[in-house]
Amino acid sequence: MADPFQNVDAAGPEFIKAFADAMDVRQSDPTMERIVAAYLGRLEFPPDSLTVEIGAGAGAVSRRIAAHAAPAQVTGFEPSEGFVAEARARAADHANLSFEQADGTALPLEDGAAQNVILHTVLTHVTDPGALLTEAARILRPGGRLVVGDVDFSKATFANAPNDPLDVCAREFARSYVTDAHLVGKLRSLIAATGLELEHFGMDSRVVTTPDQMRPWVEFTTRDMVTAGLIGEDMARALMAEHDRRAEAGTLYGYQAFATAVARKT
Repeated sequence: MADPFQNVDAAGPEFIKAFADAMDVRQSDPTMERIVAAYLGRLEFPPDSLTVEIGAGAGAVSRRIAAHAAPAQVTGFEPSEGFVAEARARAADHANLSFEQADGTALPLEDGAAQNVILHTVLTHVTDPGALLTEAARILRPGGRLVVGDVDFSKATFANAPNDPLDVCAREFARSYVTDAHLVGKLRSLIAATGLELEHFGMDSRVVTTPDQMRPWVEFTTRDMVTAGLIGEDMARALMAEHDRRAEAGTLYGYQAFATAVARKT
């Protein structure tokens, strides 16, 4: 199955709404709030400057950027018409934030137009991450900075024990909903190829113990496995029930390794 995040609109309105909500839930997680606050703290936001988020999705991170950067302008570019509509509806109270539909490899901006460019959980979902990074470098002004934040999906797990049956949902998500689960391991060399100077590269652990944060992983992967004939409806319901049982019992455990890279255009 191809990564549906490569063409979100083709995945349909149910997918768009579910993952727009899931992105809001994920970003409200204290660990993710700290990660975003930390990388925003490494950037500069002159009042007359522009910060660009490439692959803004439904705007969960864009809204954090705009609140931090105000009164500087923030524009989120996103190829999905459905996500752009969701993003605009959810950001009505941010006067310095706008969203436009655009391919991340061909942005409607002049060279050097942006003070900062941010790609948050984008590169793991594209076939040519180097093309997006090259475009990011093009629109950065000298002295401007690039931030890339992404999940090492190859390390994601739900396992509480060896051969934990719920962990199949984490592995199936990485297989079917991610283009390159090992992108983080290549990130430094990809940035170096753009000519930008790497200033920071670090990893954070994100532990998920609350019910809503990764439930879409279980819901969508079990549905897809039923459609593919890999499991039956009874097994799908059992996996959903096990996720919910662990959440209620306080034993739910999910793990992600999150990378942050910051680079400067000299």
